[in-house]
Amino acid sequence: MSRLLLTALAFFGWLLAPALAQQPQRSECLAMANAAPRIMPVAFRQAAAAAEVQITYAGHSTYFIDTPGGLRIATDYSGAYQVGRLPDVVTMNRAHSTHYSLFPDKRIPHVLHGWGEDGKPAIVSERIGDTFIRNVTTDIRRYFGDDAGTDMIRDGNSIFIFEVAGLCIGHLGHLHHKLDDSHFAQIGRLDIVMVPIDGTYTMSLDGISEITKRLRASVVLPMHRFATPLDDFMRRIGQQFEIDRRIDRSFRMSRDALPSAPTVIILDGV
Repeated sequence: MSRLLLTALAFFGWLLAPALAQQPQRSECLAMANAAPRIMPVAFRQAAAAAEVQITYAGHSTYFIDTPGGLRIATDYSGAYQVGRLPDVVTMNRAHSTHYSLFPDKRIPHVLHGWGEDGKPAIVSERIGDTFIRNVTTDIRRYFGDDAGTDMIRDGNSIFIFEVAGLCIGHLGHLHHKLDDSHFAQIGRLDIVMVPIDGTYTMSLDGISEITKRLRASVVLPMHRFATPLDDFMRRIGQQFEIDRRIDRSFRMSRDALPSAPTVIILDGV
């Protein structure tokens, strides 16, 4: 009887294996957002402290993320902003040609579009090297400069989230509208967030400031900056955010080194 039972279990396991393999990857940022704080042994925390990411502002809305495992990621990649070696992974949004390229360097092994095909939303949920990458779709204006919100392309862009070294890093992309509760639920917890602060081409400073305050990431990295006075953005997000202005274009960060108070880091070395 026991032999028959084991045979049956093995058979059902064989049937379920393909389905389980197709299940979406699990997001630690979503799990952490909904779970109680975890207690970790001191030795584990010390080991984790050595795992750092390096973040470099290349310009416009392109940041380079270099992971502990040697993966190099570039956000809103058009090819115009390059720092150091070619990235292994690029993410793109199609709002304007400065945020994507239909002909990226063929040596880039992973090109992730924030838009889908045939009117379907893009679905990104994959582990590449030591990083889990996923997206949350947003709508985009159909015409440049039209902020009326009456003619939008549904799911035309994406917020990309990179989970690596215990950090949850979000890039809001060329965001054109306020986020609702479902967006925030899909985003989960962010430790570092890259935020467009142009105030016109994406969305108003009031709108992006409200999103920044609600996300309340430990580190806020402005992008799409143009001539926007930083003081305007800082005044809107409130005094609970500190400011750290640096002459460099890059910095290193680990989970244990996150600032205790939300901090806007300005990288002026571009």
